[in-house]
Amino acid sequence: MKTPCIKNHRNAAKIVGFIFVLLANFSCGVIKEKQKPFTKVLTFAGISERFGEPFGVAVSGTDVFVSDGEQGKIWLIQRNGTRLLFSEGLNTPSSIAFDKNSNLIVADSGSHTIKKINPKGIVEILAGVENQPGFADGDADHALFNAPIGIAVSENKIFVADTYNDKIRIIENGKVSTLAGSERGFADSEIASSVKFDTPCGIAVKNGKIIVADAGNLRLRMVDEKGSTSTLAGNGVQDSIDGNLFDAGFVAPLAVAVGNFGEIYVSDGNSVRVIGRRFFPVVETISDAERGFSDGNLSGSKFNRPSGLAVDESGNLFVADSENQVVRVFTGDDLGTEISKGGRKKLKTSAEEFRTLGEPRWPFDPPDKKREIAGTLGEIRGEISKEDDAAYFHNGLDIAGGYGETARFVRAEKVLRPLAVQNFSTLRELLQMPTLTYIHVRIGRDKNDKIFDDKRFQFSFETNGKLKGVRVPRGTKFEAGERFGTLNSMNHVHLIAGRSGAEMNALDALRLPDISDSIAPVIEQIALFDQNWQPVTETKSRNPRIMLSGNTRIVVRAFDRMDGNADRRRLGVYRLGYQILNADKAPLTEEKTTISFAFLPNSESVRLVYGEGSRSGATGETVFNYIVTNEIDGRNASESFFDASALQSGNYILRVFAADYFGNKTVSDIEFTK
Repeated sequence: MKTPCIKNHRNAAKIVGFIFVLLANFSCGVIKEKQKPFTKVLTFAGISERFGEPFGVAVSGTDVFVSDGEQGKIWLIQRNGTRLLFSEGLNTPSSIAFDKNSNLIVADSGSHTIKKINPKGIVEILAGVENQPGFADGDADHALFNAPIGIAVSENKIFVADTYNDKIRIIENGKVSTLAGSERGFADSEIASSVKFDTPCGIAVKNGKIIVADAGNLRLRMVDEKGSTSTLAGNGVQDSIDGNLFDAGFVAPLAVAVGNFGEIYVSDGNSVRVIGRRFFPVVETISDAERGFSDGNLSGSKFNRPSGLAVDESGNLFVADSENQVVRVFTGDDLGTEISKGGRKKLKTSAEEFRTLGEPRWPFDPPDKKREIAGTLGEIRGEISKEDDAAYFHNGLDIAGGYGETARFVRAEKVLRPLAVQNFSTLRELLQMPTLTYIHVRIGRDKNDKIFDDKRFQFSFETNGKLKGVRVPRGTKFEAGERFGTLNSMNHVHLIAGRSGAEMNALDALRLPDISDSIAPVIEQIALFDQNWQPVTETKSRNPRIMLSGNTRIVVRAFDRMDGNADRRRLGVYRLGYQILNADKAPLTEEKTTISFAFLPNSESVRLVYGEGSRSGATGETVFNYIVTNEIDGRNASESFFDASALQSGNYILRVFAADYFGNKTVSDIEFTK
């Protein structure tokens, strides 16, 4: 009679996975102390010379090799951080790994091939047919892949995560075969042909087992030599949750690497996680889970779509920090540089540089026909109230169009994110390109959900034939003006300019034909509060005056308009600030800009920008109450005050200003007495 724990394959798989990690931990627990522990995160490369998109990482001795998916290159980084070109001419290279002959094996996603680069940097196709996606096993030179991303090498075998075929493949002795996987979905099974993956990306070999970062299923999977597949970790819920293997949550597991003592590292969303540092196997996050760029102590370190991972002989963990365009390292040594806040700012693309990346056009046809702007960067969405904490910043430019109208690319780009399409069949369906993101669009289909005759959009279907999802593989290229979808009932393209984490004001970053604004912002009201948010009002006397003596908050209700917009349309203001004048209007202080929306502020600072009563959305009244005494510049925000105690006794004028991007400016004065 079978015991209850193995009647159900899923329960059996959980037990196998638990024992697999537990035994590995037990077998090496004594010698783990020999490895120098991580104490910090440093930036290893990309400071003086920017990468396009570092993605895959491999280590050979003291040298670190990095694939650059955007530039189609492989870089060699020496121990001192010097970067050398190792090979080029690739088409969106992804994961990389060395074989026993010191050849670098590359999953060249954009060309749908697996390539080999010898120690001299010479490239040849190892398997697959150049620029021909598909699925076919057999002789390596006739086999077909669909934008493979993951690579791992073990003895004479090369394992491939054939990402958009949702399979794990093997290259051995000039032949390609399928180890596990059938169609897109989720299914563990002892039968290889019954297994289902969803966009498997990174893979690694541990104790003869293949560990798979199954990105679309939000899990780590484990495949044995016969293709039997089980879940190693993850509950399938999209969230960063530490804990027991099957209670843990992942955001988007992208790459895996095995450490020197069997620990499993995972790049997940915007964080780096690990399994195997404890006696009992648990998932731990060893960085901050929030998106950003921060070196220093482990828990405070921030990443932005970390991708490839690799561990050297000393146990240092190298990370391709893709959206930050640098290579970072978890280390206990001085192996890199701790980048300051000012240094991080210098690494970002400026609006001036961004404007040169494409010709002027709108995301519709005709490309030069002026469109109405329905929303700008930095506007509040939701409402600021004592009860509601759901307010957030609008992070793009809303460009109005008609329901079902065809949306087109503003500039030529290729897809780099493995899961570039998100929120399928919702109002927030989007396609994320490297520097531009397009939201509120049915990707790859018309207003009736009829799919485009364009194989670059890869659809999946339910058993009844209903559309289930769409993917656009990593490495897919589009030209400016090509169609990518149609507007849904939001009736506009929400266009985000800038890489993830470095979003900038699209009015500044893009060249939109015939756009103009000759209308100055409107200041509706100025309200003053003390440090404790108690209103400051005029004195009740024969000559009412506003009296200020200490820290004061200035809140300005204002909005902007643009040429060609409907009168009802209220837009956010680009720049605000204040100045103190003497009673005769002679300037006492210089004009101080406190709020600027050149870049998107940190998401947590929305209540530092907007005061209570601020609200905006698809319906209802739009109110922007700006707290202009607080200081917001780029992603940085801080609370501040106007300190009237620094003034001598007398009469003064508080002058508040609101300006739009095009230089129109409105000022409003309030007399007060110190």
